[in-house]
Amino acid sequence: MDLTNVALPFMLTVLAGLSTVVGSLIFLSHRFSKKKYLGFFLGLSAGVMIYLSFMELLPIAIKRVGFFNANIFFFLGIFIITLIDFFLPHHYLEERMCRKQSVTDKKLLATGYIVALGLLIHNFPEGMAVFLSSFTDLKLGVLLAIAIAIHNIPEGIAVAAPIYHATLDKRKAIKYAFISGSAEPIGAIIAYFLLKPHLNQNILAYVFSLVAGIMVYISFDELLPACFRDGQGHKAILGVISGMIMVFFSLLFL
Repeated sequence: MDLTNVALPFMLTVLAGLSTVVGSLIFLSHRFSKKKYLGFFLGLSAGVMIYLSFMELLPIAIKRVGFFNANIFFFLGIFIITLIDFFLPHHYLEERMCRKQSVTDKKLLATGYIVALGLLIHNFPEGMAVFLSSFTDLKLGVLLAIAIAIHNIPEGIAVAAPIYHATLDKRKAIKYAFISGSAEPIGAIIAYFLLKPHLNQNILAYVFSLVAGIMVYISFDELLPACFRDGQGHKAILGVISGMIMVFFSLLFL
């Protein structure tokens, strides 16, 4: 695993993670009326993640370590992200931030910080997933990076909005969106140094199973509920189908 092999997977992880900054910039541009497209793109991200999990990651893992082991690690991935979500439920904090109610600047700022911290912790496994997937199969990594980048844009908005409204400081809003997204490249670095001595086909198969579980949970617990909550269920379903078709053709021809 030399540095030339690592550079591109790491760059993909950086791009996926720092799309939170793109989200903050979209919010700060004051043109965030384009919520009408959000349901479709969140659905697209979910479609890519779900299809990749069940049609690529799990089949590879099952082939290498067997049906039972692959599924145990798939459910372990779901369990890990559920635990993280239980202790730091960032999407519930986002909902609180979005409610039309009078809150003090101090409370609003605290909400922004808590959302940023929650996303920081959520983004570690995503960074490891993009890095390891890209290192093993660049095509797979690119698709995963695109899905996570789309998923991270509204998360950047969720961090920037309360911080900006509390402080009227654009730089601070962007800074905390950047910090929350930077967990993904940090996750990639940790994956590289922790797994480097032990990396083989079986370890990667277990990692793929974990990643599949994490992505399925994110899709069903965060992305799709957000679309339906905003009354964009139909657009979300079109997005899911489009994402699946996109991955199908990518896997077929790339």
